[in-house]
Amino acid sequence: MWWGVASALLANVFYSTGFVLEKRALSGLPRLSTGQPAKVVRVLIGSPLWLVGSLALAAGFAAQLAVYRTLPIAAAQGIFVSGLVLLLLLSSVVLGERPSGRERRGVVMITLALLMVVASLQDTDAVGEHASSRRVLLICVPALAAGLWLYRSVERRARRRHRLPTAGVEYGVAVGLLYGVSSLAIKGVSGHLTTRGIGGEVLGLLKSPYPYILMVTSVTGLILSQTALQRCRASLIVPVCTTVTCLFTAALGTFVFGESLPDDPLRLALRLGGTALAVSVLLMLPRHDEPPTPTKELAHEA
Repeated sequence: MWWGVASALLANVFYSTGFVLEKRALSGLPRLSTGQPAKVVRVLIGSPLWLVGSLALAAGFAAQLAVYRTLPIAAAQGIFVSGLVLLLLLSSVVLGERPSGRERRGVVMITLALLMVVASLQDTDAVGEHASSRRVLLICVPALAAGLWLYRSVERRARRRHRLPTAGVEYGVAVGLLYGVSSLAIKGVSGHLTTRGIGGEVLGLLKSPYPYILMVTSVTGLILSQTALQRCRASLIVPVCTTVTCLFTAALGTFVFGESLPDDPLRLALRLGGTALAVSVLLMLPRHDEPPTPTKELAHEA
């Protein structure tokens, strides 16, 4: 169990570092457009700093596989949300982004949520490994469609004149749905990673929907997430994306993989309470960045 907790915290370090490095690289790249996916990929792979960030995210992916082998889905998501604390710190130091008062209060709530979820863990917690392909597709296909529809809607609204600049909440929700589907696929892949009968496990994995879901979400998520990250603050869009991903995976993954919640009332309250805190963080975040005041503009010019 504690090996899983350590792996989840390590994944948080890799993911936060990767997102911040990618955001830093994106600030110096030409404006990306989801309507030109080939150009987006070409521009991204031409940036050494972005490639380093993507390697950090890949390392986080590897650590996530280890997490899903040892921890229940709901508990793992509660720990993954704690990575938002490191993300906000790194975005402030490396990117110079200044979180608002509500975002700083969110950091405190997320830290408390992490402690509650970890306190709810027990060595006897069951970890699901396999799920019905029909059930997986029933959850994943509508979620993918909803994420793509929401992203497209935000893109249309963003083109209107006299609209307040979006802070990235809608972008974060859309990408979070895609990554939530990807997270379920990662959980499915982890169930096929055994040291016995490797050939049979690989064949079983190829017959499952997981590798194909991962391919779709990886390519689509790359285009959409990097375009959104270039336009919005990492300190806002990544927390929203992470929160949506974790809630989606915890709620639906527990059902899909047949994992049960704790029977003990105290442990159940701690786990559900930590999830509720994560939801409240998403609801309290601002939907738009505040326009610069005249005082701020004069100070910037000086």
